[in-house]
Amino acid sequence: MKNNLLVTLLLICTLLFPSTILSQAEAIFNKVSFGDSVDVVQEKISIISEELIKYTNENPSFPLAKNQEDHLVCTNVTTKYGNIGKIVFTFSDNALSYIEATGNAATVLAKDRSEEAREYMHFHAYFDDLVIIDKANDRTWILTKESVHPNLFAWENPYLKGNTSHKYNPSGKIPNFLQMGASIEKLEPLLKSKSKFMGKMELDGSDPNAQLQLDCFGIEYAGFPRKMEARFGDGKLNVVWILTAKGEEDRVRKELVKHYGNPIFANEDWEIFNDWQVGLRKDKPEVLLMTKEVGYGYKKDYFKQ
Repeated sequence: MKNNLLVTLLLICTLLFPSTILSQAEAIFNKVSFGDSVDVVQEKISIISEELIKYTNENPSFPLAKNQEDHLVCTNVTTKYGNIGKIVFTFSDNALSYIEATGNAATVLAKDRSEEAREYMHFHAYFDDLVIIDKANDRTWILTKESVHPNLFAWENPYLKGNTSHKYNPSGKIPNFLQMGASIEKLEPLLKSKSKFMGKMELDGSDPNAQLQLDCFGIEYAGFPRKMEARFGDGKLNVVWILTAKGEEDRVRKELVKHYGNPIFANEDWEIFNDWQVGLRKDKPEVLLMTKEVGYGYKKDYFKQ
């Protein structure tokens, strides 16, 4: 039902090279592997880090975490390619699921690559290892296939900046500025002002309802800064995909029920709210916003109701 070039390429490379994610972290960070517990990573990293501080949040907002998130912030980490100023290892339910680094990180983590980086917006992506680099801001992310889908390379972990008191807006109410049916001339500057950064692309024709998509990064919704994919058909906004993750599905569902009541339709992959204008997708975690016309079209043609 939709397309995302960077996510598609990253997922293809994850399937083709399933072990490279582990080997990348192991090779640089003293055999740290995704899936390791907090205690295991802390023991391994303490050997090559000047200082470690652990933060625990039992009311998680990190999308991959269901019950608890932990952040291990490490300072002056020694690697074979040079020192990195700060690294944060993020854990979802006591399993390492995300790494972000700054302070010489872009230089260190770009070394010894078997592939050339590909450009996506202002990022450089090494698809084989799921390493994304923002050179201008000296930010580097090492991802898992689960963290690729919600585009977590666009998130800057506040713990890395020492901001331990940050709180995101938990509301699952659809933001008022997402004016379904409004023109792209009206919405493009508005969405850009609400986004951390924004991209624009013409669609490939596989979606009969839309020809143009605005990729809006960093818009807070349901407790986290999101990527929102706003789609326009004949110059009018008719679909918005809000990217989420499986770990937060229960939190997102509770917010939708809070604002729109119980679902009016549910199956294994979907729950639909608000007269076919809001959908919770479960097979590929997302929230779907639709005009009533598009929603009723999905009701008839896709859901066979």
